[in-house]
Amino acid sequence: MVAIRLSCSVNNYHWGKQGLNSKAAQFAATSNVTIDETKTYSELWMGTHPTGPSLVFGTETPLSAIVDENPRDALGEDIAKKFNNQLPFLFKVLSIDRALSIQAHPDKALAQKLHAERPNVYKDPNHKPEMSIALTDFVAMSGFRPLEQIAAFLENFPEFKALVTESADGFSAAAKRGDDAEKRKWLKALFGELMGADENEVKRQLDALLERIGTEVGDLLDVSPESLVRRVSAEYPGDVGVFCVFMLNVLKLAPGDAFFMGPNDPHAYVFGDCIECMATSDNVVRAGLTPKMRDVPVLVDMLTYDYGTPDAKLLKPVKFKGAAGHSVIYDPPIDEFSVVRTLLDAGQSETVSGLAGPQVLLVVEGRGTLVDEDENHMLIPGVVYFIAPNSPITIFAKNSNLVIYTAMCLP
Repeated sequence: MVAIRLSCSVNNYHWGKQGLNSKAAQFAATSNVTIDETKTYSELWMGTHPTGPSLVFGTETPLSAIVDENPRDALGEDIAKKFNNQLPFLFKVLSIDRALSIQAHPDKALAQKLHAERPNVYKDPNHKPEMSIALTDFVAMSGFRPLEQIAAFLENFPEFKALVTESADGFSAAAKRGDDAEKRKWLKALFGELMGADENEVKRQLDALLERIGTEVGDLLDVSPESLVRRVSAEYPGDVGVFCVFMLNVLKLAPGDAFFMGPNDPHAYVFGDCIECMATSDNVVRAGLTPKMRDVPVLVDMLTYDYGTPDAKLLKPVKFKGAAGHSVIYDPPIDEFSVVRTLLDAGQSETVSGLAGPQVLLVVEGRGTLVDEDENHMLIPGVVYFIAPNSPITIFAKNSNLVIYTAMCLP
């Protein structure tokens, strides 16, 4: 077992891009998935999670069966022992045309509690820290804004303030003079009051705001509060989540930019295509911008209420020492995964030493060849390979630039 080509599942959530406008659909088509141009394609899943299991290409054998058969060979002895013989990460491509829900993922203790209490809703006991890397221009919300910004929005947008009358003054005072504990207390009070606001009053205030600022949706990459309110309210009319634009940091990413979302960290994707890697879990607590179940009390109670500038959310790559020089690694502060990006000009090559953990490799651009100890493997956009531990490989770019992202877990 060295490099095994996979076919990967794609889903069709309402927020996905339509047809082959979706990177997820483009890549799925490489695995002989027939794409319907009338449908939305939202996520390509690469891994062993039972909700969207990857298969050995051309067969009905799931990757999980290979891992289960010999976890030490598939994962490496240290990784198999540490993660109970399971692949510890889930790799995805997301293609987003409409904003995703205001959400957070529980830490391990809360995940175990929620799973025990409501296993039909929270379907596993694992935490779900995750990282996103932009494939196209990308807009997201993540973490709470600096408190002085939120306080300014309360004054400049009276419709926002009208939904948080009980906590607005206390919050603004704490933002100016409070210590960190006081600031977090009032931030929680403000966010809790907003997310619990009466639905009819939310609709009334949002209508008033739109009447004042207009409803015409402009440039999709305009991240001003007014533009985001117009866009998100057009997608989710009357939804309280629209007002989260005034509370959460807005990130505008170029291809290759990345950010990390730890447990209990509020976020929402708005537009674009990205790579996403996470611990193997599907636990999501939602409170806005979604037709799915909302669990407002749990979300409000679970958040850390960290606050700060958007730059604090970004994760900068560094040179990857496990390769020959054309790769960088995005290495978040968790054990389950890191992601390596390999960029090759036409005619260049990259050798990756035999790493001690499992890898899942995705080609996102260009053509080339992957050479392992057994054979040569084709590289075209959308091709996915599982690479076993201690398997040195060499990647060759043909007559175009080659861009590869590889998720991995290293001891």
